[in-house]
Amino acid sequence: MIVRLLGEGQFRVDDSLLTRLNELDNEVARAVEADDERALWTALQTLADAVRENGEKLGDDDLSPSDAVVPPEDLSLEEAKELLADEGFIPDVPTVST
Repeated sequence: MIVRLLGEGQFRVDDSLLTRLNELDNEVARAVEADDERALWTALQTLADAVRENGEKLGDDDLSPSDAVVPPEDLSLEEAKELLADEGFIPDVPTVST
């Protein structure tokens, strides 16, 4: 999976990290729902840090399409509400039916 951190570039992360990224994405959504800008910034920073620490930075010349886009950590609540209107920043993990 390729995640773009706006202002930093793209990172290739293993699909095994997707569940953790979704958990962090849910924290972002909860902060927005609570109108808590400080919690929003903390959640975005934690999400971006997880990508940085667990991903492989791609070269600036790599034009692979991004599967997810994480906005800058200083995103305002108003901007976050606009961006989260449809779903979170990280694609949901598909559920497995048995």
